[in-house]
Amino acid sequence: MALSGEATPTLTEAASRYLATLPPQKRQESQPEVYRFVRWYGAERRTDELRGHDVSSYAEALGATAVDSSQRLEVLRGFFAFVRKQGFAPTNLATHLRLRKTAAPAVGGGVAIQEVHMTPDGHASLLAELANLRSQRPRVAEELRRAMADKDFRENAPLDAAREYQAHLEARIREIEATLRRAVIVTGASAKSNARIGVGSKVLLRNLKSGTEVRYILVSPSEVSPAEGKISIASPVGKAMLERGVGEEVDVKAPAGALRFRIESVEG
Repeated sequence: MALSGEATPTLTEAASRYLATLPPQKRQESQPEVYRFVRWYGAERRTDELRGHDVSSYAEALGATAVDSSQRLEVLRGFFAFVRKQGFAPTNLATHLRLRKTAAPAVGGGVAIQEVHMTPDGHASLLAELANLRSQRPRVAEELRRAMADKDFRENAPLDAAREYQAHLEARIREIEATLRRAVIVTGASAKSNARIGVGSKVLLRNLKSGTEVRYILVSPSEVSPAEGKISIASPVGKAMLERGVGEEVDVKAPAGALRFRIESVEG
């Protein structure tokens, strides 16, 4: 349990503690999805910063088109139950893990492929990350080979670390490859003439209660960067702004309460 005065662990630390409690086989099966969420939300962010909408946004971004979606969310339910039991979060965030409704069948009876709208910068960034991760495969394989040379597997921490990192690496590679296969690049040139908000839009909002202004860039969930003002189209603010235009007012349900904004300008 988290002790009074003890710093709340980061997501990475909580993930490591959770995985250490699992039997070897289940640990190997669970760690790719657990670390996928950790990367998505922020490895160094604390568990007590997690909110229900963060978890639901991840589930919505995952969608229901992948055949293993339900299994992947089941893994995370176990992780969030552990986080709550240890006192790292005030509530059981697993209740917010719900899949979107299944996409409509495509012609021929198959499942329609869900497009991922991305900015050119986001697409280029994913390509660069993929190339970098693939280049790490030989080094990781060599580290794993060296660790396996130690026949005492009972206390072989380097082997466990190498296997964990390899699983983490391969999971991220598969994730990026799947995203790029479904990617649709959205540029300013393809924006609608009536300046409706979508992926890639730069938006200026005015808080109607405080009068303060804030600028956001709407991006896909994989491109989120709070430091750069990039927010996900799956976030509460992002959802509220989609397909809206200048002068419109939007209501946002945030953890701190309901907020109302007016859209002052839209670029792209």
